[in-house]
Amino acid sequence: VQLVESGGGLVQAGGSLRLSCAASGIIFSLNVMGWYRQAPGNQRELVATISRGGKTNYRDSVKGRFTISRDNAKNTVDLQMNSLKPEDTAVYYCNTVQFGVHYWGQGTQVTVSS
Repeated sequence: VQLVESGGGLVQAGGSLRLSCAASGIIFSLNVMGWYRQAPGNQRELVATISRGGKTNYRDSVKGRFTISRDNAKNTVDLQMNSLKPEDTAVYYCNTVQFGVHYWGQGTQVTVSS
C-alpha cells in the first residue's frame, strides 16, 4: 500500500490550498479515505473522511471551509481547503485502513501565515 500526498505549501490567512493523495496497492473504491493533521507538540487529529459511497465527515473546526472528495477511477482523494487560518498549520497526512491496518502517506506541510 502506498499513499503519496502533494499540494502543501505556504499561504496567507484567508487563502486556499488543495491537497491530493494518490493511492496504490489497495482496492481504492472499497476503502474509507481520510485526511489527518499534526501540528508541532500536538497529537495527530482527524480532519475529514469520505466513505466509498461518498459520505463525508469533518471535524467541527473545518466544517464549511474544507471539502474532501475522491475519484475512484484515478485512485485519488483530495482536500480542498479554503479560508485557511493560522491554526490550520500542520503536516497533513492521507490515511486509509485495510484489514484493520492503518496506512499513512509521508505527509505534506501546510503553513498558514497571519
